[in-house]
Amino acid sequence: MDPLSLPTPADIAPAYARIESVVTKTPIMRSDVLDKRLGAHIFFKCEHLQKTGSFKFRGASHAVSYLDDTCPGVATHSSGNHGAALALAASTRGFGAEVVMPRNAIAAKIKAVGTYGGRVHFCEPTQQAREAGLAQWIDQGLVAIPPYDHPHIIQGQATAAWELLAQVPELDVLVAPIGGGGLISGTALAALARGQGTVPEVIGVEPQGADDTYRSRALGRRVDDHHPDTVADGLRAFVGEMNFELIQAHVNDVLCVTEDAIIEAMRHLMSDLKQLIEPSGAVPMAGLLAHKKKFENKRVGVILSGGNMNLPQSLIDVEGVAA
Repeated sequence: MDPLSLPTPADIAPAYARIESVVTKTPIMRSDVLDKRLGAHIFFKCEHLQKTGSFKFRGASHAVSYLDDTCPGVATHSSGNHGAALALAASTRGFGAEVVMPRNAIAAKIKAVGTYGGRVHFCEPTQQAREAGLAQWIDQGLVAIPPYDHPHIIQGQATAAWELLAQVPELDVLVAPIGGGGLISGTALAALARGQGTVPEVIGVEPQGADDTYRSRALGRRVDDHHPDTVADGLRAFVGEMNFELIQAHVNDVLCVTEDAIIEAMRHLMSDLKQLIEPSGAVPMAGLLAHKKKFENKRVGVILSGGNMNLPQSLIDVEGVAA
């Protein structure tokens, strides 16, 4: 396949076959409490339990699988989850990984990149600075593995929904967060690839403070301005060109949620599902809470995209346990 060509539904089954032995088949979780609260049947795909703590390991593993053994190393820019995923995927092939990260990245995510064998290089917290930092490593001969705007990444991310639809057939709706757009565009392709009879709706959710996809859809093209301000650090990226094209073609709706709704969703996932989900991963749940009527009486698949975050000291200092 031409590496620059737009992915199609036919690409998803081969992508899954390529990485099935490497990735974790993450479980589905349910909560009677949340079902009752939302008036729907919710099936949570637990990608926070994926290797490196997010769905990003799927795309990174898929992209790295296409590199030959003479690869001089890989480079990327990332808010954290893709960087950690690429570091691990590259290290399993014996490659080094250079990761350009914004200075305001979450400390736990910075540490994770190093833990999995990557080297962090800080930049200013803008899309332009991230891309410029990556360009320096490309100029030195390393292979760029971008976080979302690449067919191999999109195909790999699609395998989360592909797996979900095999685990829970006959879903009415699939819901995923939107940052750069790799997961939601891949989810839409997986829905088309798996669809038997009625294809499930695909709905993306993004923070109001990073609503570039929502605004771009209204405009009919990618917006020119993007100044994200949200607690959901993994969703601050500007939606990719290839991703936006797929979103326009195959995603049914994009919803926006407030910062308060994101925090409320995290609390519900902790109290009712007993899972610690990072803000970006809780955004789809926030969409369900904020737009309940849209999902009532439906079978809804929700991708919990990640669980990497700084833990408050109060959670670490358990009474009777040495800190």
